[in-house]
Amino acid sequence: MRIGFIATRLSGTDGVSLEVEKWARVLSEMGHELFYCAGECSGYAADGTIIPKLHFAEHSIYSLSQMAFGENREANTDKVVDQIYSFADEIRTPLRNFIRSNRLDLIIVQNALTIPMNLPLGVCLTGIIAELGINTIAHHHDFYWERQRYQTNGILDLLDTSFPAKLPSIRHVTINSIAQARLKARRGIDSVVIPNVFDFSAPPPEIDDYNCDFRKALGLEPDELFVLQPTRVIQRKGIEMAIELVKRLNPDRPRLFITHRSDDEGLEYWHWLKREAQVMGVQVQLIDHMIGPHRSYIKEHKVYSLWDAYLHADLVTYPSLYEGFGNALLEAVYFKKLMVVNRYPVYNADIRPLGFKFIELDGFVDNHSIRQAQRLLSDPQKVQQWTDKNFRLGQEHFSLEVLREKLTALLDDFR
Repeated sequence: MRIGFIATRLSGTDGVSLEVEKWARVLSEMGHELFYCAGECSGYAADGTIIPKLHFAEHSIYSLSQMAFGENREANTDKVVDQIYSFADEIRTPLRNFIRSNRLDLIIVQNALTIPMNLPLGVCLTGIIAELGINTIAHHHDFYWERQRYQTNGILDLLDTSFPAKLPSIRHVTINSIAQARLKARRGIDSVVIPNVFDFSAPPPEIDDYNCDFRKALGLEPDELFVLQPTRVIQRKGIEMAIELVKRLNPDRPRLFITHRSDDEGLEYWHWLKREAQVMGVQVQLIDHMIGPHRSYIKEHKVYSLWDAYLHADLVTYPSLYEGFGNALLEAVYFKKLMVVNRYPVYNADIRPLGFKFIELDGFVDNHSIRQAQRLLSDPQKVQQWTDKNFRLGQEHFSLEVLREKLTALLDDFR
């Protein structure tokens, strides 16, 4: 089949872009021909069709989101809706051309019919899919009703029409059982659950001549505790729990290293975190300038990959309040790292029952979790037992082989 991926962005290390890469790899190995279209394309999608207004950060699209959502939204709802449809008209022709010129048999819409970061794109796609009757997989990562910032709006009818659209040619994919149940309850839409996956068959990278100085580059002593928070700095990541954790684990020199900053949800939470960390005497360090999708040198400045950071970490923190699934969790499992996990809803529903072994939080850092972390950090053999078990469970439930089976069954629906 000739399959086209459509998204706001197919670039970088955000969860959607990472999952598209895995889907693309599996579909390509199955013999399908792939095409890409987004507001930004790089890496595996570097040859894709770029339509600038598809990107959620494009100036006019971002401004429109500010008009549509929040306490300071535009009071004139008709004005907002008119603007949405005007921009949708602008991107309709290039999107239709992408589908027709590549003679696509199927499109896979990645989150653009799910979360309204680009309102005109969702509206435009709904119209094009209805117009062309093209077979479509709508891959849903984050629904608007799961994000606080989209709760205050005056365009609920529009959201319930296009996010997601309910059309006969669309098959819907959710990434967890909670989202599946809520989509059915709210919209009467059936979906298939395909969780996030990881390539557990690939041998893990190792410490080598390039990354052997990573800890030194962070200013860590050889025997100093390296605690890694491999996420963006956004409120739902619960990073304040990680700050308290490192303070209680290493009171003499508490340090927390965060791999990604936040580019799309503002800096207020980051500023609040810094103030909290300062009060607690914790050094919180953003290392996003040191971490890239791939190893490289930028103006003689050495850039490491995210994998290099995982290799050196002693403890990975993942105290999220909410996640659609949890890419970083699977990454830590793959690298066989001891991990602290807050019991967010999807973890409780879809991951914890499988038998994974993590240090668990229940919304706050308690004495039991601190004692457990201290014992494990001083018992490498026990950590090895835990992480080996986690790796086997990851292979069984969240591997590319599992993805291939699920995609094969899904595509059979269109034959």
